[in-house]
Amino acid sequence: MFTRFFRRARSEAPAAPQTPAAPPPVPTGGPEGRVEDGTRIYCIGDVHGRADLLGRVRGFVVDDLATAPERRLTVFLGDLVDRGPDSAGVLEAIATGWPTGTVVLRGNHETEFLAVLDQPRRLAAWQRHGGLETLASYGVPVVDVVRGGRFSEAVAALKDKLPPAHLELVAGARASFVSGDFFFCHAGVRPGVALDAQTEEDLTTIRSPFLDFDGDFGKIVVHGHTPVRAPVLKANRIALDTGAYMTDVLTCAVFEAGAIRLFSTAD
Repeated sequence: MFTRFFRRARSEAPAAPQTPAAPPPVPTGGPEGRVEDGTRIYCIGDVHGRADLLGRVRGFVVDDLATAPERRLTVFLGDLVDRGPDSAGVLEAIATGWPTGTVVLRGNHETEFLAVLDQPRRLAAWQRHGGLETLASYGVPVVDVVRGGRFSEAVAALKDKLPPAHLELVAGARASFVSGDFFFCHAGVRPGVALDAQTEEDLTTIRSPFLDFDGDFGKIVVHGHTPVRAPVLKANRIALDTGAYMTDVLTCAVFEAGAIRLFSTAD
């Protein structure tokens, strides 16, 4: 079931089970902007290997499409892989049969995934960032990797098991995407630098200089990367990484015209 209420609002008594209605738009005081006319964008925060939660978001998208305009698109904010138990399932769900067109943005974990494929020795660092869970999701025996440091063998096994569609999805991920007044990226942007001049490193890894800035970025930045207890909606940015792999809460924001709706998976 999907809910418009996040952890901070769960002190209320639960209502009787019923078919969930679409939440109202975000109250005034949040960001004011519009996506391109005639377009509905579903934007999903960091999935991190939680194919189960992504499946529930997919169900919401399918149901919600009944009222969608002709142009509908899902933007994934990156960090699809690592940490959670089923990165393979996440990539499969997006690569084959997602109910809308997709834009996949590159997160730092996709960057690391690709780097390990080219340089197996980097698996030593990747395993500290949830890479072993990704290997295991493809059937690579991770116990042998950890005990023996058999990084080259592990990466060779991953390449052998990795479907071409999964590799194409990760390798083809974009650094950013723009629609109307919104700029979508994984981590954020560097203040004072034009949006079209941002480095990929900043777009995929930046934290404090971006998060601490309250000024105008040129567009409203929609991002993930830094986990938050509930979605953050400020005048200059929207944060949608609700820590799915550790909280069981995956967030989807729906942008249409000048309205924003928020959905999350329930615990």
